[in-house]
Amino acid sequence: MRRRFEWTVILASVALAVAGCGGGKTYSLASTKSCLTKDHVRIRVPSNDFVASTAAGGAVRVVFDRRNEVTISFATDQKEAQRIVLGYQRFAGKNIGLADVLRPQKNAVLLWEAHPNDEDLATVGRCLK
Repeated sequence: MRRRFEWTVILASVALAVAGCGGGKTYSLASTKSCLTKDHVRIRVPSNDFVASTAAGGAVRVVFDRRNEVTISFATDQKEAQRIVLGYQRFAGKNIGLADVLRPQKNAVLLWEAHPNDEDLATVGRCLK
């Protein structure tokens, strides 16, 4: 079990490093939310998510028709995004495999309810602005 946690930390660190490539552009809650609204997905305020509530740039919960959801937490920079990732790792239950559902992208941290399908990934990727 300890080995699994170590791999999760390693994978999250690699994901953060890769997400940082490509310039200093940061994503914002307002721009992303506007785009998602145009894509006709349901948007909610994340409830009962302590980690998302600490994001300085705010957070949004996106509900897809295909029975999946994603919480997007917006940090002010990558350093804060890394702290959000560490928060999710610290509070995760022992039976939750975060490597598949926790996906940092620049200053945004995405936490999916279940493994996302390609269409949902594309929608979020297109709308992260």
